[in-house]
Amino acid sequence: MNKTVFITGATSGIGKSCAEKFAENNYNIIITGRRVGLLEEVKKELENKYNTEVTTLCFDVQNKEAVFNAVALLPATTVIDVLINNAGLALGRDAFDEADITDWETMMNTNVNGLLYTSRALLPFIKKTKGHIINLGSIAGKEVYENGNVYCASKFAVDAISKSMRIDLLKHNIKVTSINPGAVETEFSIVRFKGDETKAEAAYKNYIPLTAKDVAETIFYCASLPDHVCINDLTITCLQQANATLFNKN
Repeated sequence: MNKTVFITGATSGIGKSCAEKFAENNYNIIITGRRVGLLEEVKKELENKYNTEVTTLCFDVQNKEAVFNAVALLPATTVIDVLINNAGLALGRDAFDEADITDWETMMNTNVNGLLYTSRALLPFIKKTKGHIINLGSIAGKEVYENGNVYCASKFAVDAISKSMRIDLLKHNIKVTSINPGAVETEFSIVRFKGDETKAEAAYKNYIPLTAKDVAETIFYCASLPDHVCINDLTITCLQQANATLFNKN
């Protein structure tokens, strides 16, 4: 029987690339997102290209009731082997005293609460399979940088949650992995700069950043290791990035 992966935020970027990578390797796919039209497009694309089973659940991870209600729609016989907590975002790049508090709330509610709600809702399924939880952190969860404030805080929280999950779920033989990318060229910067494409493009100028596919390949590698092997924490950057702030730009 094919394994099943559950991916949040799967309509674009790393989430969509993960869906493609796991589908290519004969996984059944459950994808979630806020945009029902895009979810259906991804579903159709994956089913046509990889002849795999794709289920869509449309909800916002910020909404606890929506998360639990959507998961409750899954048949009791559903098997989930891998959960990829990918849904997340950055909003703004402002100094602490100038930032929009609504942006702070959205980042914390999505990056932290959304991960907690989804993980807790799916744990009954993951316990049955002795499955694998993969949390998308960030290099921003390892080092604080100027004007990163609450985004960094949210990803530091993901780092701490991943470590505590690994400890608390050890008795259930559940793997927990935190993947912490550096700069990845996706919709991330367009969202962060609220549609300002000039600023978004400048974020990736004069160096070659990671792609969503690069990160998806790494995630699949972690999910494909033998049962007795668990990568707990992995930071990945492009060659020209050494840490959260240091780049070798051409």
